Amino acid sequence: MALDLSIIADNAGLFAKGAVATVYISLAAIAAGLLIAFPVALLRLSPRRVMSWPAMAYVELFRNIPFIVMLSLFFYGLPFFGLRLQPMTTGIVALALFGSAYFAEIVRGAILSVPRGQMESARAIGMSYLRALREIIFPQMLRFFIPAATNTSISLVKESAVLATLSVAELTYQGLIVQGQTYAPFEVFLATAAIYWGLTALLAAGFRASERRLGGQGRRGFSSRHRLAARYLSLEPEPRS
Repeated sequence: MALDLSIIADNAGLFAKGAVATVYISLAAIAAGLLIAFPVALLRLSPRRVMSWPAMAYVELFRNIPFIVMLSLFFYGLPFFGLRLQPMTTGIVALALFGSAYFAEIVRGAILSVPRGQMESARAIGMSYLRALREIIFPQMLRFFIPAATNTSISLVKESAVLATLSVAELTYQGLIVQGQTYAPFEVFLATAAIYWGLTALLAAGFRASERRLGGQGRRGFSSRHRLAARYLSLEPEPRS
């Protein structure tokens, strides 16, 4: 049996439409997941159990339930409580919450990878806790954060395929439509797999570029955001223009 590439070419519009939807869903979920992850990670690091335990429960809840089950709970459960969302919105919310649990653990691990004395010294020279996090800890944790965050982000792109079960017109759903019209599953899913590979490869390349840029900046690049941070890290602050 010959591979019929005309099936892919004839339906390129549907594949492109699905790829655009997948990119939108994935980027929205990754961005929202990261926004949720940082406060959750900080709560997990709190010495007060009243703050750390709810955050730990949140992480364990979303990490230990399969995404397809969680998505179904959101899709069928929210209307039960009077909240009706569009399927795509429901999918983005569920994917963001699912990803945020993994991102939170990555953030927590990256923070813990920075020597504890960094925070203690920053506090000793008068920095508030939040300021020390922003100026001292966060810039140094990025080299630990980015590689693991890359893997989780790629996983979220692939998990977005589950939204096809809600008839969200993302890449997998469009592939199923083409397969139903052409009865050529091999060609269709070969094209679908190739597009997913391309999307995740581009995402990984973007993260690698960010990692190289941060690595090239070195500690001077990290500390240039604030004069006090530069002095703390024993570097000369950049001259003011």
